[in-house]
Amino acid sequence: MIVGRKSEGGKGWQAVVESEGEERERRIAAMVAGMSLHDKVREMAGTTNLLKQAVMLIRYNRFPFLAGGNRRLGIPPLRFTDGPRGVALGRSTCFPVSMARGATFDRDLEERIGEAMGIEARAQGSDFFGGVCVNLPRHPGWGRAQETFGEDPCLLGEMGASMVRGLQRHVMACVKHYACNSIEESRFFVDVRIDERTLREVYLPHFKRCVDEGAAGVMSAYNKVSGWYCAQNRHLLRDILKGDWGFAGLVMSDFLWGTRSTVYAALGGLDIEMPLRRYFGRRLERAVRKGTVPEKVVDEAVTRILRTKARFAKRGGVYPRDMIACKEHVDLAFESACRCMVLLKNEAGTLPLRRDELKRLVVIGKLADRGNIGDKGSSRVRPPYVVTPLQGIRARAGSVEVDHVDGEDPSLAADAVSDADAAVVVVGFTARDEGESIPYMKAGGDREDLGLRDSDIALIKAVAAATDRCIVVLVAGSAVLTADWRDEVPAILVAWYPGMEGGNGLAAVLFGDENPCGKLPVVFPESNGQLPFFDKKASSVEYGYYHGYRLFDKEGEEPAFPFGYGLHYTEYQYSNLRVSAREMGADGSITVKADISNRGDMAGCEIVQLYVGYPASGIDRPLKELKGFDCVRVEPGETRTVSFELAARDLAYYDVSAGAWRVEAAEYDIFIGSSSRLSDLRLEGTFRVR
Repeated sequence: MIVGRKSEGGKGWQAVVESEGEERERRIAAMVAGMSLHDKVREMAGTTNLLKQAVMLIRYNRFPFLAGGNRRLGIPPLRFTDGPRGVALGRSTCFPVSMARGATFDRDLEERIGEAMGIEARAQGSDFFGGVCVNLPRHPGWGRAQETFGEDPCLLGEMGASMVRGLQRHVMACVKHYACNSIEESRFFVDVRIDERTLREVYLPHFKRCVDEGAAGVMSAYNKVSGWYCAQNRHLLRDILKGDWGFAGLVMSDFLWGTRSTVYAALGGLDIEMPLRRYFGRRLERAVRKGTVPEKVVDEAVTRILRTKARFAKRGGVYPRDMIACKEHVDLAFESACRCMVLLKNEAGTLPLRRDELKRLVVIGKLADRGNIGDKGSSRVRPPYVVTPLQGIRARAGSVEVDHVDGEDPSLAADAVSDADAAVVVVGFTARDEGESIPYMKAGGDREDLGLRDSDIALIKAVAAATDRCIVVLVAGSAVLTADWRDEVPAILVAWYPGMEGGNGLAAVLFGDENPCGKLPVVFPESNGQLPFFDKKASSVEYGYYHGYRLFDKEGEEPAFPFGYGLHYTEYQYSNLRVSAREMGADGSITVKADISNRGDMAGCEIVQLYVGYPASGIDRPLKELKGFDCVRVEPGETRTVSFELAARDLAYYDVSAGAWRVEAAEYDIFIGSSSRLSDLRLEGTFRVR
C-alpha cells in the first residue's frame, strides 16, 4: 500500500516496514529521534498542495487528501478519502447509505461491502478511508443519520467492526466522528453535556468495538463534549481512547473547523490536523520551542503516525482502475439494495405484485424518476449511473404496462390509477431536506419534524382513495412519521437511499423476486413528541441516558414501528430456547441457542435478535438491551439453529464512583425474537450471574 522511495532515508523506512513487533517499535523510535522538529511537525498535518485544495473547494474529494510524508526519509504521505456509501473519488460504486445497510443486520454483507470500498479506494490512489461512521443518532432527525448504521450501540459496533475488517484488507480505516456528534446544523459549536455513565455505556461502546477490531485511525468530531472541543478533549482522546482502550493508532481532526488550537489540541491528544497546517504547522513548532508543548508530545504523535503507516504498508498489490464499479461490486450493490428494504405493512396480500395478475401498474411521484442516492456533502459518491425506481420497475415488469405520473396534482394522479391494477407511490426526501449542513448552502441539515410534506400526504390519500392496492415507498435516511396516512394504505415499504442499484433492488422486492429481509435500525415513532427534545441550532444540549427503543420502553410509549421490526413474504417460527448454564461467574459466559423455522413457501433471511433485561438490578437500567443478532437464511420448510455467546462482561455497567466497569451479581432475563417489541420477543428465559 505505502511504498518508500529508494534513498538512504527510504531504505530506513523500508527497514521499518519490513520489521515487526518490538524491532519495528525500536526502528520507529530511532527514526523519530533522528528527525528535525520541522520534519516531525510536517507529519502532523495535511500536505495537499494549494492548487488541489482550491480545486476541491468546487469539487470536494476530487483528489485524495494528503497528510505528512517526507521524500528525503522515504516516508509516504497518508492519502485520505471519504465515505461511507462508497468511495468519494471518481466514479465509484454507490452502495445504499449506512442506515440502509444497518437494516440488513448482516455482518458478512457489510464486510464484503467494506472490502469492495477498500479495493476501489486503492484503485484511485487512496490508502486511508474515512467511511466508518458510527455516531449514535440520539434523535432520528439528525441530518447525517443516513451515514450511520442505526440507534443501538451493539448494532453500530458490530456493523462498524465488520466494515473495518473488510476495508483493512486493502486500506486503513478511519472511524468517525468521535464523539457525541448527532446534531448537524450546530455541529461546529454545540456543547454536548453528558454524564460519565451515559458517555461510557451509550455513546462510546461502538467506537471501542471498532478500535478493538484494529481500526487504524479515529477522526475527532467538531462539537464540544462537556466544554471541550473533541479535537482537544483530553478525557476523550488521552484518558479513554489512548488510555483505557489502549488505542495504538492515530487521531486526526475533522476538516477545517475540526481543530481550534495548537497547545490544547497537541496536549489533548490530537495527532494530525486536516486538511491544512493552521495550528499544527509553524504554530506548533513555535509552541515546542517556547516549551508550551513538550517535544515528547510531538514525538508520541509522530510515532503513532509512522506505526500506523508501517503496519499497513505491505497490504495489497496492483489495483487496476477497472476494479472500480466492476461487475462484482455492482452485483454487491444490487444485493445490498434488495436486502435493506424494510416492509412495514402488507395487508391482504398486496405484495408481492404478481406479473401474471397485473395488466397496468402506475408509478407515482417525482422521486420515482429521480436518481436519489442521499446526501451531497462530504459523503457524496458519483457512480457511473443510478437506476431510479421507475427504471427498475419497468425493467422487471415483463408484459405489465407501467405508466408514470409525477403527482404534482393529486386529483390527476387519482384519475390515472382509477383503471389500474395497482399503484406505487414513491415519496420522501432528498439531499435538500437532510444531510451534511454546509455553511452558505441551502441544503442538507436536520429534520426536526419527521413527517412527510403536506403535498406528499395529500398525494398518498388521493391515490389510496382511488385504488385498494396502493403501495407507499418511503425514501429517507432515517425515521419517517406515518400516522397521518398509514391506515389508508395496505402496504408500506422503506427503501431508504438505496444506492446506484436501488431501483432494481426495489423492483425485485415489489415483484417478489426477492424476499424483503430488512429490519428497522431506528424506531419509527408515532409522533415527534415521543422523541427527545431536539433543537438543531442548540449551542448547548444535554444527552441523557435514554433514547430510541430504550426511551420508549422507559416511558411506556408505543411507537408506530419498533426497532428491529420488519415483515417478510414468508412466516418464521421461533422455538426451543436453550441456555447452556443457568448460572455463571463474573468472568464467565453462556451460550444461548434457538431454532428458527420457515413455515412459508419462499426462502428468506430472518434477523434474530437477542435482548437482555435487568429485573433485579440495583441501579437504573433499560428494560432490555440488544446484546446480539444474527441474519440467518432459512429455506422453505427448513429449521436452522441460531447460537449466541453471551459473556458476563457484556452485562456490565459503568460505576462512576469507582471509575470501573461492574457486573452485578443478579438474575437476568433473556429475550429472543424478531423486534424489540415485547409481543415480538417469542422466547424468554433467565440466568444468574453469581
